[in-house]
Amino acid sequence: MNASSGFLNLQQFTVVQPFIVYIYVKSTLQSNSSILSVRAFSGIRTHNLRFCLPSRNIQEAVIISGRKLARQIRNEARDDVEEWVSAGNRRPHLSVVLVGDNPASHSYVLNKTRAAAEVGISSETILKPSSICEEELLDLIEKLNSDHRVDGLLVQLPLPDHIDERRVCNAVCPGKDVDGFHVVNVGRMCLDQSTMLPATPWGVWEIIKRTGIQTLGKNVLVAGRSKNVGMPIAMLLHTDGRHERPGGDATVTISHRYTPKEQLRQHTQIADIIVAAAGIPNLITADMIKEGAAVIDVGINRILDPLTGKNRLVGDVDFEGVRQKASYITPVPGGVGPMTVAMLMKNTIKAAKSIILTPPQRVRMAASS
Repeated sequence: MNASSGFLNLQQFTVVQPFIVYIYVKSTLQSNSSILSVRAFSGIRTHNLRFCLPSRNIQEAVIISGRKLARQIRNEARDDVEEWVSAGNRRPHLSVVLVGDNPASHSYVLNKTRAAAEVGISSETILKPSSICEEELLDLIEKLNSDHRVDGLLVQLPLPDHIDERRVCNAVCPGKDVDGFHVVNVGRMCLDQSTMLPATPWGVWEIIKRTGIQTLGKNVLVAGRSKNVGMPIAMLLHTDGRHERPGGDATVTISHRYTPKEQLRQHTQIADIIVAAAGIPNLITADMIKEGAAVIDVGINRILDPLTGKNRLVGDVDFEGVRQKASYITPVPGGVGPMTVAMLMKNTIKAAKSIILTPPQRVRMAASS
């Protein structure tokens, strides 16, 4: 079939008597062209006819199930916990401090404590009103730092405006900092050393590795430069794969709110991997990516659905459009989110295994190990 004219190109056709034609598609899977096989019957003679259909270049991305990968990681974590406990050690314990009444924060914390229970980690949620002063919160953190029963500690972000988040993150003992936000852990990550990695960037890295997406020598565009997500993702992807904390050996470009849209497009169109973590719905559209790019959507945005009149979750990527060109894509929800929680469980186990010393010794150990 000529793609422009719509006619069939006849490869073999010799029939001189009236005939009945049966048409069936022989194969469409082994190549991008379809072979139409025709069998013509005329009396006792059978004629095999072959027609070429036009090439099909339709490509649709593999949708990466973050839920499936997270389940795999939670199973690994459960086995790790049971082995640890069976060896005579105390069951790991996670303490979560939740300040205020933010519905999203409460939902995230509930997911974390449920995951902890599933893998065999005990947990507690400490609720504090949004009116709590910074010093009172810091005192609570210090108390939990000193409690030998607490292995992992996180303070759910965001915090009320009157509280300095950076000061709070740095108040958590590095050895208990399962969010990976303490300056010691951030510094060790930047130096390619073993440490508590931030859960969301680590989740993105695990998605890429476990899916088999190649990073060595590839071009990567990270949209978003936040210190908790965009920057750590860029660090994990560009650093040396031969170091203590192996990286992806990719060439990474970071864009941010002041990157002109046309310049962003230039970078995305040459990117083999795009990680969207800017918090802007539909920032990445199909016309901005090249065929076969892998697209990881970290964005979580609540928008009003015009059909239902209700809020719904979307990412930073135009999912339906981009999936027609990408090789891999993560959905929102169900992509990076479940992986974040799973990696938090892995960090809690890591913290439990390293906490054998007193708090000052733990800080020194985290800085030197």
